[in-house]
Amino acid sequence: MPDLSFIFDAGVVALRVLLPVYAIVIVYQCYAAMRRRRRTEKPLVTLCNMKTGSVIPILFWENSIGRSKGSDVVVSDLAVSRNHCVLLRRKEGWFITDVGSTGGTFVNGVPIEGRAQVLINDVITIGSTDFEFRRGEEFQAPLKSSWFFQKVSNKPAIKAWKLMLMVTLFHFFMAVEAMYWNDGTNPQSPLILFGALAAVEWGFFCVSYFALRRVNFELEALALFLTGIGVMILVRQVERSAYIQLIAAAVGMVMFCVIIKLIEDPDKISRFRFPMMIVAVGLLLTSILFGKITKGAANWIYIGSFSFQPSELVKIIYIFIGAGTLDKLQTKKSLIEFIIFSMICVGLLALMGDFGTALIFFVTFLLIAFMRSGDIKTIILAVAAAAFGVTFVLRFKPYVADRFKAWRHVWEYAQAEGYQQTHVLTFIASGGLFGVGVGNGFLKQVAASESDLVFGLVAEEMGIIVAITIALSVALLVIYSRAITTRSRSTFYSISAGCAAGLLVVQLSLNIFGATDILPLTGVTFPFISCGGSSIMSVWGLIAFIKAADERTYSIKR
Repeated sequence: MPDLSFIFDAGVVALRVLLPVYAIVIVYQCYAAMRRRRRTEKPLVTLCNMKTGSVIPILFWENSIGRSKGSDVVVSDLAVSRNHCVLLRRKEGWFITDVGSTGGTFVNGVPIEGRAQVLINDVITIGSTDFEFRRGEEFQAPLKSSWFFQKVSNKPAIKAWKLMLMVTLFHFFMAVEAMYWNDGTNPQSPLILFGALAAVEWGFFCVSYFALRRVNFELEALALFLTGIGVMILVRQVERSAYIQLIAAAVGMVMFCVIIKLIEDPDKISRFRFPMMIVAVGLLLTSILFGKITKGAANWIYIGSFSFQPSELVKIIYIFIGAGTLDKLQTKKSLIEFIIFSMICVGLLALMGDFGTALIFFVTFLLIAFMRSGDIKTIILAVAAAAFGVTFVLRFKPYVADRFKAWRHVWEYAQAEGYQQTHVLTFIASGGLFGVGVGNGFLKQVAASESDLVFGLVAEEMGIIVAITIALSVALLVIYSRAITTRSRSTFYSISAGCAAGLLVVQLSLNIFGATDILPLTGVTFPFISCGGSSIMSVWGLIAFIKAADERTYSIKR
C-alpha cells in the first residue's frame, strides 16, 4: 500500500502557498461585485428657475438648498440663507422643510411650517427666487455632462452562492492545515469546528437570500470570510473560545438583520434619539460602577461566567444618534445636543480608563460633526480640546504614560512594557510571506495574542500576505461606503454608513499599529478577527449601516 503521508505533507505545504492567493481572489471578487449592477444616475425631479429658465437636476433623496457653496442646490440670492431649506423624497412623495431660514420658504405663495408636500408644477419660493417643481424625465442633459454619462459595468457580478462557496472552501483549507499541526488534542476538532462554522454561514445565506430576498450578498460574504478566519485561528489555541466566538457571530448576524429592518424608515429612528442617549449613558455608567478593572480599564461586566463590554454596544447607538435626516440635522440645536452627548460618552470612557475606545469615539465624532455641518471650526475646536484632554490624562494616569514611554522603544523594554510588541514583530518576521501553518505559531503563547495582538498571530500562522489582505479588506470599506452614499435614500444612511466604516478603520489602525509599535498599544480589537463576543456582535451591527446605505438592499428583484 503506497505511503500517503508524503502526499498529505505536500498538500499542506501547497495550501500555505495557495491560501494567500485565494484570500486576495476572494476579497477582489467581493469588492468587484459590489461595484456592479449600479443604476445610471438620472435626475429624480428638476427645479426650473422661473426667471432665468435654467434647470437644476435633483439626483438625491435629500437635498440641501441654500447660499452656502456646500449646498446640493446653490442659490445665489442674498435673500437666501446659507442653509435655507431641504427638499426630500419619501414613500408618500416629495416634501420641503425650512431649516430656520431668515425669510422663510413658500410653496405656491403659502409659507410652510414643518414638512410641506410638493407636487409636480408647484412653485417653490426661496428668498426672491421662484422654482417650478418638474418631473425628472423632462430634463435634457448636456452632451458632456459627466454625471449623466457615468459608465456602468454590464459585466455580471459573481453569483452569491459561488462567492459563498469560495469563502467556505477557504475556511475548509484552514481546518485541514490545523489538523496537520496536531498538538495532542482531538485531531478532528478543526473539522468539527469547520462544520459548525459552515452551518452558520450557509444558514445566514439562506435566510438573507431566500427569506429576506436580498439581491446582493457581497458585503455579508466579506464579513463571513473575515469572521471565519477569526474563528478558525482559535481552534488550536483556545477551542472553547472559538465556539463562543461563533455563537456571538451568529447573534451579530441576527442583529445585522434587525438593524437593517429598524432603519428602513429613518424618520422613525429620530423619535428614539433621546431614549437611546439615556441607554448609552446608562451602559457606560454601569461599566464605571460595576465593571471589572482589567489592565487599568473598567470596561468589562461579569455575570457569573458570562462577560460583555457595554462600550461595544454603545458604538452602534452612537451612530444611530449621530446620523439623521437632512432636515433634522441642519439645525444648531441638533448639533449642540450631539456635541454634548459626545462629550459625555468620551468623558465616561476616559473615567473608566478605556482610552482606546475613547479615541475611537472621538474620531467618529469628528467624522459625524464634519459630515453634518461641514464646519471646519467645530473640528478645530474639538481637536484643541482633545489635545488638552490628552495632556491631562498623561499627567494623572501614569500607566497610560508608561505605554507612551515604551512607544517606539519597545526593544529597550522587551521584558517589560514592550514585551508584547517585540514578540509580535519577531513572529511576524518568522511567519514570512506564507506563514508557518494554522495552529503552528508560537505567538499564541503570549497574552492577548487572540485579541489585541491577533494581526501578529495571523501574520505568523498564515503569512504577511494574508494579514495585509484582510486588513485591506476592512480598510476598503471606507471607499465602498463613499461610493454608495452618493446614491443613498437619506443622509441618515450616508452619515451612518460613512461613520461606521470610518469607525472600523480607526479601530483597525489602532489594533495593527499598536501591536507593531507604530502607535502606542491601546488594547482595541481587530474587526471580525479578534476574539471577543462583544466585539464581533458590534462589528456585525456596524456593517448593517453600510448595507442599509446600498440602494440595492431593499429591492426584491432578482
